[in-house]
Parts: sequence; structure tokens; C-alpha cells
Amino acid sequence: MSNAENRSPSSEGVSINEYLEGEGARKWYRKKRWWLLGFLLVLAILGLGQFSEDGQGPDYITSELQVRSLDLSVRATGNLRPTNQVEVGSEISGRLDQVLVDVNDRVSRGQILAVINTDIIGDQIIQGRSALNSARADVQAAQATLDGDEAQLSRLVEVRRLSQGRTPSAAEVDQARAAVNRGKALLAASRASVASAAAQLSTAETQRSRAVIRSPVSGVVLARQIEPGQTVAANFSTPTLFVLAEDLAIMQLRVNVDEADVGQVQIGQQATFTVDAYPGRQFPARVERVDVASNSVAASDRSAAGQQVVSYEARLQVANAEGLLRPGMTASVTIETRSTGARMVVPNGALRFEPDLSDEEDVGLFDAEVDATEDDGGSIGVGSRQTVYTIDEGGILKEHRVVTGQTNGRFTVVRGATLREGMKIVTGTRSSNQND
Repeated sequence: MSNAENRSPSSEGVSINEYLEGEGARKWYRKKRWWLLGFLLVLAILGLGQFSEDGQGPDYITSELQVRSLDLSVRATGNLRPTNQVEVGSEISGRLDQVLVDVNDRVSRGQILAVINTDIIGDQIIQGRSALNSARADVQAAQATLDGDEAQLSRLVEVRRLSQGRTPSAAEVDQARAAVNRGKALLAASRASVASAAAQLSTAETQRSRAVIRSPVSGVVLARQIEPGQTVAANFSTPTLFVLAEDLAIMQLRVNVDEADVGQVQIGQQATFTVDAYPGRQFPARVERVDVASNSVAASDRSAAGQQVVSYEARLQVANAEGLLRPGMTASVTIETRSTGARMVVPNGALRFEPDLSDEEDVGLFDAEVDATEDDGGSIGVGSRQTVYTIDEGGILKEHRVVTGQTNGRFTVVRGATLREGMKIVTGTRSSNQND
């Protein structure tokens, strides 16, 4: 580099303005003040954007106010049972020689299920027949004796008449009459012995018939509690050998209805239920009886406090033509009690919404978009005064005083002078995490 290029303005006596206008003048983008102004402008834009974001209003979750009929229902749990379940037992004791059916076998009325050994009963029958024949022989002997005594009495009476009372003596005639009376008594006793022997024989024959266990109904075998060779003892109680279900095409569902809901359940109401074996499938049923007497079942979570849950058993008729349902299955039942008719309804979340909540509380608010299918289980009482909020197109909340009616757990009937169908009812505030 030449010496002329390295000369400073002060060494040559050149003024600052002349230097800036000359070759040493810097370009505009190399000046520090422009960089400083640009940096401040960026900060201002960022601050304005942050201010705009912080100043944005809450993101409300809304649901449109509807006018429709609300179906009210009662929920309960219970178990499926056969319409007619029969326990088949034995009235006699003995060893089981044969067991002819097993679980799940279909049987018809009168079909042989099992046979008990009848050797002893057979001997009793033989003895009974012998005793009956002996008693009948005694009757014949007594009859013959009576006939002889009566003939003897007739001869004595005739002779005494012909002899004009001289012979035989009156004592002999009286003895003959006494013999006839004894003969009649002996004949009556013999005939009674015949009846007793016949009854004993009939008992033995009945015992032998009862040794053959037959089905009292047509149905299916639910349980078999005996095995061949097992001894049945029926001296003090009747042992159960088989459990039969008469007809599984029509079953019975018994549920426990809470005392708070039993007043709504009536005979003839329709119901639906689900079982764990077929998730998502609903089966129809119909209420056929509601018990007057209650079933007091101690609740496990209230046993310490000494409280009890009072419930009433309701029986529902269930069609099982496909044979999918089985006895003992646990069912969750929904009984359709009645309909409210066309009324204004709001989600239960709208009755609990309160504006100006903190950020921590916003996170736990009911989200209608997420939980609309859940059973909300609202505790809003009928006739209580509540507040709901609507939002207009400008995002402004408006307060409305309402009176609540019936609820099905998700929606509640409301009455309010300022409410109109189609209004946007606020059910909650979406949290900041949802916006992100």
C-alpha cells in the first residue's frame, strides 16, 4: 500500500466533511446507528406480538342449546337365571348304579336320569306280596269259620222253635250267637290285615319306582352332583342330584333397584342390558315384576359406619332365541322409565361452568368435545336454581338464570326466560396445553 493511501485526514489538514465525501466515506449499512435502530425495531415487533398473544381472550368450549325429548332411565345390575330352575333330588337312600346324563345334556320330561340300586327294595316287595297273600288266606279262613258258626246258630234256633223251647237250652243258643259275633270280628280283622299288607306292598313298589330318577321337566342339565357308585343318603334331607333349567329360550334377569329409583320402575317398561361376554352388544328385556319387600344388602364401603343399602328386586323377561345368554351372567341394565317430551336441555358441564377461573383450574374443566360420551353423573337436583352462560359472536359472555329439571346423567332439562334454541352454551374453557 502506498504512503498516500495511509495518510490520515489530520496529517494533511483535510476537514472531516471533505474526508467523508471522499474515497474514505463509509457505506450506510456499515454505520452502527442503523444497526441499533434495526435491533430496537425487532424488539418492538416481538413485544407487540407477545402483548397481542397475552391479551387474547379465553378459548371457550361451547355446545348448542337444543330443544328435544330427554329419555330418563334407571340403571341397575343383576344376574341371568332360567325362568324355571328345578333341583332334582332323591327320596330314598342307596347306591347309584347308573348315571345316564351329564352337564349340558338336553332332557325331556320323564326321561331317566339315574338309577339307584333296588336289591333291598326288591326283597321288601317280595315280603309284602307274601304278607298280602297270607292276609287274604286269613280272610277266607275267617269267612269259613263265620259261615259255620252262623249255620250252627240257625239249626239251634230252629230246633228250639220246633221243641217249643225245651231243647236246646237258651245258654246253648247264646253261645252259638257269641261264636257268630267272634267270627265276624275275626273276619273284619283279617280284612284289615289284607289292607295293611297291600299298603306295605304299595310302599315298597313306590320306593322301587322312585329309585329310578326321572326328569320332571324338559330342558337342559345345568349341574350334576353325583357319580356312579356314590351312596345317596336321604334319611334327614333330600340330596340334590341334578339341577335342570326348563327352557333357556326365555330367561329371567333379576336386578337390585335402589330405593331412590324404585318408584320410577313399573311393570311393562322396556329395558336394555349388556354382558361382559358380548361387549358393545345390547339385549332387550321387559320388566315383569317389582318386589314389594326390600333386600337389605350391607355395602362394604359403609360397613364401618353401620349403614345399609336398601334395594328392591325387579325381574325382567329376556328372549334368548339365539342361545347366547347363559345362567349366571352378570348384566348391566338400563330401564327406560319415561320421556320428558320436547324441552330445552343443556350438557351438565354448562351448569358447573364458572368464568374467570385460574389456569390451574382450567386444566380440569369438563371438555364437551372429549367427554360428551361419558356418564357425567351430575348431582344437579330437580328444581334448583343455576346459572348458565352463553357467548355471542363477539366473544362476550352473558349470564342466564335457569331452573333445572330431570337429568339423564349427561344432559339436564332447564327453564329460562332468556334462553333460546340455538344459543351457544359455554361448558368449559380449553386449557393452554390444548391450544399448544
